[in-house]
Amino acid sequence: MLVKRLTVGPLMGNCYIVGCEETAKAAVIDPGAEPERILEALKKSRLKPVYIVNTHGHPDHVSANAPVKRRTSALILIHELDASLLSSPRLDSEIELLLDVGENSPPPDRLLKDGETIRVGKVTFQVLHTPGHTPGSICLLAEGSLFTGDTLFAGSVGRTDLPGGSPEALRNSLQRKLLPLDDGLTVYPGHGPPSTLGYEKKHNLFLKSSFL
Repeated sequence: MLVKRLTVGPLMGNCYIVGCEETAKAAVIDPGAEPERILEALKKSRLKPVYIVNTHGHPDHVSANAPVKRRTSALILIHELDASLLSSPRLDSEIELLLDVGENSPPPDRLLKDGETIRVGKVTFQVLHTPGHTPGSICLLAEGSLFTGDTLFAGSVGRTDLPGGSPEALRNSLQRKLLPLDDGLTVYPGHGPPSTLGYEKKHNLFLKSSFL
């Protein structure tokens, strides 16, 4: 499995291109801005995107959905509880001032649920529904890697004070969905550098019993 990270847009969101080495098929996770950079990276990697997967519906993770889909015909996937955000991906006014949202995303081609799988060539992603940052936030588990969107960062977690956020839901997601997973997983967050789940369990205060 190939993983390429691109940091895009004014909020420095991480867009991940995840490819199957045997079939050259790929998923684009969270294309939040700068579609030309994303498309160029796909071209250089000689990968054919079959899916655009949004870990949640905020504009810094979905604003390049439309141009990437238009150029590649990749299908858009998002959890069913965040699907409505694609047509109106509103945050608060402070954040919106930083973003040039551009055109809204096309509607999703497939709605995701907890526990289902996404196949990209011979790579299989497991969908983990992890509400808290948004009602439909997800993480994606694949081949020793965990793509956490804005659920878990290196040393922190996503905000819960935006519309649809819930501190209690986030605590439940961390405790029930992420803590039981293997320490050796590489964590690829929606913002900031990668980490490992084992390191986060030891050092991230939000994964400590005092928070949970």
